[in-house]
Amino acid sequence: MTLAEVAIRRPVLAIVLSIVLVLFGVVGFGLLGVREYPAVDPPIVTVTTTYAGANPDVVSAQITEPLEQALSGVAGIRTISSTSSEGSSAIRVEFALSVDLETAANDVRDKVSGAVRRLPADADPPVVEKSDADSDPIVFMTVSSQEKSILEISNIADTLIKERVQTIPGVSTVRIFGEQRYAMRVWLDADKMARERVTPADVQRAIGAQNVDLPSGRIEGQSVELTVRTSGRLTTPEEFDRLTVRTEGDRAIQLRDVGHAELGTLNDRVGLRERGRQMIGVAIIPQPNTNAIAIADEFYRRLEEIKVQLPPEYQVEIGYDFTKYVRRSVEEV
Repeated sequence: MTLAEVAIRRPVLAIVLSIVLVLFGVVGFGLLGVREYPAVDPPIVTVTTTYAGANPDVVSAQITEPLEQALSGVAGIRTISSTSSEGSSAIRVEFALSVDLETAANDVRDKVSGAVRRLPADADPPVVEKSDADSDPIVFMTVSSQEKSILEISNIADTLIKERVQTIPGVSTVRIFGEQRYAMRVWLDADKMARERVTPADVQRAIGAQNVDLPSGRIEGQSVELTVRTSGRLTTPEEFDRLTVRTEGDRAIQLRDVGHAELGTLNDRVGLRERGRQMIGVAIIPQPNTNAIAIADEFYRRLEEIKVQLPPEYQVEIGYDFTKYVRRSVEEV
C-alpha cells in the first residue's frame, strides 16, 4: 500500500502526520542558529609563547624551534607554520580534516608540556588554543575622551562597560584593545650606575626581594589571637626611590642614587588611535552556535543604560557591527 493510498483511506492519520510535520518545522525554526556563516571548527591549534625583551632571533632559537621539534611527533599534522617576532612566538598547527580536533589539541598540550623544561626560565608558559570559527567579534565599540588620560579611559572600559556587557546571554568574551594599566616604571641613569657600580640585575633583584608580602603568622595570648600582616609592598614612587639596591660597607645605595621611579603605563608601545586621539576598543565575541542578532539587540539596549551612567567627558561610538550583514541575509531568506 502506497503513501497516497494510506492518506486517502485514512484521512485522520494523514491530517495528524501533517500537523506533526508542521510542529517539527515550527520547533526546528525556533532552534535555528542565526549567523553569517555556518559553524565550522577549523582543525587548527595555535601555540603562543611570550618572552619579554627578546629579539626575534633569540625567540626563534630558544622557543620556536624547541616547540616545533616537540610538535612534529603529533599524529595527523598537515602543516606547521610559525612566526617569531620581538618578545613573542606563535606556532600554527593545522591537522587533517579527519582528525578529531579535541584529541589533537590534547596531544599538542602534552607535547608542549614536555618541552617547557627546554624553554628559558623567564619565558611565560606557552598557551595552547583551538581556533574557533566564533572567535571574531560581532560588535566593536570605542571609548575615548578629550579630557581624561588613557589610563582613566581603560579603567572606565574595564569597570563599567565590560562588566555590564559580559553578562549578556550568549557572550563568550569581551576583549579590550589598546588597554593600559597602571605600573611603576623605573628609569635608570647609565652614568650614575657606572659611578656606583650598580647593574640592572642588581636593581631587579632588589625589587624582587624587597617588594613582597610575606606571611607573618599570628600572635596568641591567653584570651586573644591576632593575625600579623606585614606591609611589604611598595606603592608610591617615593617608596621605590628609597629602595636599597646594594650595600657598600656602611653606605646603602638607594634607587634614587642611580635613577628614579614614576607611576605610568604598563606598556606604552601599543595603543589604539584615530586621527591622533587615543581610545579603547571593546569587542563582543559570541559563544558557538548562538544568535548573533539577539546578542546585538541586547547589547544596544544595555549601551543606552551605560551612556546614562557614563560621565559626560567620555564618548562612546560603534566602530562596526557585523550583525548588519546577518540581518540583511535573514531578510533576503
